[in-house]
Amino acid sequence: MRILVLGGTQFVGRHVVELALAHGHELTLFNRGQTRPGLFPEVEKLRGDRDGDLGALAGRSFDAVVDTSGYVPRIVAETMDALGDVGHYTFVSSISVYADVSTPPTESSPVAELEEPTEEWREAYGELKADCEDEVRARFPGAFVPRPGLIVGPWDPTGRFTYWPERFARGGRVLAPAPPDAAAQVIDVRDLAAWIVRAAEDGLAGTYNAVDRPTTRANLLESCRTVAGTDAEIEWVDPKFLAEHEVGEWMELPLWLAAPEYAGMLSVQPDAAFAAGLETRPLDETVRDTLAWVESGEAPAETAAGLAPEKERAVLDSWLSKR
Repeated sequence: MRILVLGGTQFVGRHVVELALAHGHELTLFNRGQTRPGLFPEVEKLRGDRDGDLGALAGRSFDAVVDTSGYVPRIVAETMDALGDVGHYTFVSSISVYADVSTPPTESSPVAELEEPTEEWREAYGELKADCEDEVRARFPGAFVPRPGLIVGPWDPTGRFTYWPERFARGGRVLAPAPPDAAAQVIDVRDLAAWIVRAAEDGLAGTYNAVDRPTTRANLLESCRTVAGTDAEIEWVDPKFLAEHEVGEWMELPLWLAAPEYAGMLSVQPDAAFAAGLETRPLDETVRDTLAWVESGEAPAETAAGLAPEKERAVLDSWLSKR
């Protein structure tokens, strides 16, 4: 198959390209050439910008297109306009499209809507992703639209999961947000990428929550401790205490969501995805490979996510002094 990947050199797209090449497909990448431009030297690369510089795509036809970098409906529509004939279309969306995640959403749950027109996707991420989905389905009724949750694994630039394996590898007393039985849910990027490639090969259509089955926070952190093989000791800290000490949810302390409006975000229902062919690997394998990537020196030295060691120590000292 001739497959166009919009992006293809950072995270999800990178893994899609690697797997598609391993399956013997002919790949073309369209991007700005700013992230690892030397990656995949054997692959055709088209340079441009989805926002106003689509000339390199004009009239090009492909058996399948994988869009890993669509955030603004206008830009998604203009990209599709520029293309010639396209067979299968994949648009990677997000569970952030749902209007209400206070309980676990299904694919039929209502999606968020913009209150006012905007293209500031960092401020209206879910609403704009939902509108992008509509643009794609209007053009490609048989489109494949996976809605991932937290995507994790090697080459994750965010640190939103990597923090935990790395933290346990350092050993010592590890601050963890109580309760231990809180839901935790991720999707390994390689499992998502493999499903995307198979969907293109099989012509899979539909919209799916692309997440692994939920586990607990205790299970996830225990996996990190076991794989790291250190003397790390988990200290479960009350979320009210964390809030009082200005520890931020999700980014500063990854996989922690205490606000009631997000109570279902880490226990999304994935049954339809598994019935449609999603396959996932054991959590220990994801943790092990993520940690190996960190230890290889290829992971970013700093990311936007993670609790700074000095702040963790200060909060733990305060917590332990009250026991």
